[in-house]
Amino acid sequence: MPKFVEEFERPEDARVLIRRIQELARVVGRDRVQFMEVCGTHTVAIFRYGIRDLIPGNIRLLSGPGCPVCVTPSQSIDEFIAISRMPGVIAAVFGDMMRVPGTDSSLEIEKAKGADVRIVYSSLDALKMARENPWKDVVFFAVGFETTAPTIAATLATAADSGIKNFYVLPANKLIPPAMAAVLETEGLALDGLICPGHVSAIIGSRAYEFIPAKYRIGAVVTGFQSTDILQSIYLLLRQIVDGSPRVETQYSRLVVPEGNLAALGVMDEVFEPCDSAWRGLGVIPSSGLKLRPQFAEFGVLQKFDLKSPESREAYGCLCGEILRGKKEPLDCPLFGKACTPESPVGACMVTTEGTCQAHYRYGVERT
Repeated sequence: MPKFVEEFERPEDARVLIRRIQELARVVGRDRVQFMEVCGTHTVAIFRYGIRDLIPGNIRLLSGPGCPVCVTPSQSIDEFIAISRMPGVIAAVFGDMMRVPGTDSSLEIEKAKGADVRIVYSSLDALKMARENPWKDVVFFAVGFETTAPTIAATLATAADSGIKNFYVLPANKLIPPAMAAVLETEGLALDGLICPGHVSAIIGSRAYEFIPAKYRIGAVVTGFQSTDILQSIYLLLRQIVDGSPRVETQYSRLVVPEGNLAALGVMDEVFEPCDSAWRGLGVIPSSGLKLRPQFAEFGVLQKFDLKSPESREAYGCLCGEILRGKKEPLDCPLFGKACTPESPVGACMVTTEGTCQAHYRYGVERT
């Protein structure tokens, strides 16, 4: 199989892959083969390119917990909302988090009420705010997967070296492999292969997924983001089924190496250590989050603020949790497209462009 590198797209390559997928789908001979993509960017690409309509009907693609905004639980959002209400605080947050509903409010609503909530593009922007506002406490909402964690760790290391005392983080970073294991252990969800995230894998490397074929006996393919990348990964997963040889393959070899980015992993390990963490829809997953190591504890919000954990709850009728586990699809939700739209989201999966619900809404996806 050729490597597809160009920003393309050569239709002839896609046509060849579609034919090969059709041939293998017939060889597999099953009424249904289910693959899950574990990346919000993959979800959007699959819908944008119409890949569900290009592949045979017995191949079903499910969307998993690959959107960091979506999997951040209401409790974490409520905690940051509580911080934003405190006097003398600048609350720094990625833009996608502004409209995510908490239990009774959102950061967008709090900003409209007068809270000093500011959008940043990186944790370094938040650190710059702390330097420029030494009379205020700047708190950064550390959301994201392994792609953002190294930059946040480097920012904290810089803050420590610079002696900055008014910069804090609310750690809410998540680790993808433990969540993949939790999904694979979901009762009643039978998956035949995983389309693994490209961005995360550039940090953690493809070896991080070796537990999938070893324990769960299904294949995993690390995948790029073009249409032919995704089609090639579907082909490779089908090939593994036909061969009876589940394994980890790297389709996205132009960016991902087995060992990952050792420098990024090193700074992440210096600042953070794994901890149990709550995910929307998946509950508390062991060793799936990151907390500050003791030598960086001074930057944690608990060291500074008397933060009482609020009573949090999800919106009544919202199925985001089940959608993130692959148990339901957006069209199963009674709120989808009615009470819940991108303009007025009820659930987190409708807020961001990487959310499964918004992707369905934007591209008019019908039930498969």
